[in-house]
Amino acid sequence: MLNPTAIMTEAPNTDSRRHTASDAVKRDLSIIIPMKDEEQNVGPLCAELIEVMDASGLDYEVIIINDGSTDGTARELARVIGNNPRFTVIEFTRRFGQSAAMGAGFRMARGKVLVPMDGDLQNDPHDIPKLLAKLDEPPGYDVVSGWRKNRQDKWLSRKLPSKTANALIRQVTWCRKIHDFGCTLKAYRREALSDIRLYGEMHRFLPALCRWRGARLGELVVNHRARVAGKTKYNLKRTAKVMFDLVTVKFLGDYLTKPIYFFGKLAMLAFTVSFLSVGLAIVQKFGYLTEHGVPVNLNNNIFILFAMMMFISGGMLLMMGVVCELLIRIYHESQDRPPYKIRKVIKANADKAKAER
Repeated sequence: MLNPTAIMTEAPNTDSRRHTASDAVKRDLSIIIPMKDEEQNVGPLCAELIEVMDASGLDYEVIIINDGSTDGTARELARVIGNNPRFTVIEFTRRFGQSAAMGAGFRMARGKVLVPMDGDLQNDPHDIPKLLAKLDEPPGYDVVSGWRKNRQDKWLSRKLPSKTANALIRQVTWCRKIHDFGCTLKAYRREALSDIRLYGEMHRFLPALCRWRGARLGELVVNHRARVAGKTKYNLKRTAKVMFDLVTVKFLGDYLTKPIYFFGKLAMLAFTVSFLSVGLAIVQKFGYLTEHGVPVNLNNNIFILFAMMMFISGGMLLMMGVVCELLIRIYHESQDRPPYKIRKVIKANADKAKAER
């Protein structure tokens, strides 16, 4: 049983609005670590984090999310952490996935900068101060993404799928500066994540989501270490999930506030195909495209039926776009969430303006 004096628990669907900006930012840094069956890595990771972060002089906290572990991870967390006030553990009732775990950690975090990292010791805690320094480099970044340039993983099952997925994500999201979307070790200014919610496997697309909200992106080569204990949770099945989520991310990035453009393009394509099919049927009617010049009646021409189907599909797509436009307006207005994000407001000095007059 975890020590209640050292551990805070929160259900994964806790309302994030209870943490307001005024009471949330109380530390320099929050480190968020999702864990699933990492019993052997808990002790070394916590010890290394304490050593590195205490030497940095920063006011920090570590939030560990136990994502439905079935081994002794919870027991090791209780033993290693003890009554250390810098550590908080969120224990899920079952496995909800890395995105849900990171989302819970972000909601609980009180730091000005949020740094997620893996709990398998492959991310190096010594890179955290480097990420923080990169945030402050000119012109100033809101997100700094880690790049596992010298990755210590198997080539066929890990490196090749990762390189393929990263290349596709860069093309679709237009985040050309990011080489490694799958690297968990990143640094986010709190404001960059203030209105972003994570679902599915969306944690790997966080830089793209932040960029679409106006964040400045940077990248830093980080150390990647070989796994020495435990088993990897990654398999090729997750690659397919990433592809499905990529479609969602593309839609959210380009058409979230104007879905009628997306469905309108599809409708125009359907109408174009419909008219071309009718034109082809008319040409066949006069015998220009038949083998022996024999005309084909319109009432038994397959292109007429196909044209009718595409025309109806185009009308349905247009109506779907209108319905989505209404839903988007309800979504933004119900949350009082504007479709824009302000970085800062600059006002002229009123006293100085009066003096100049």
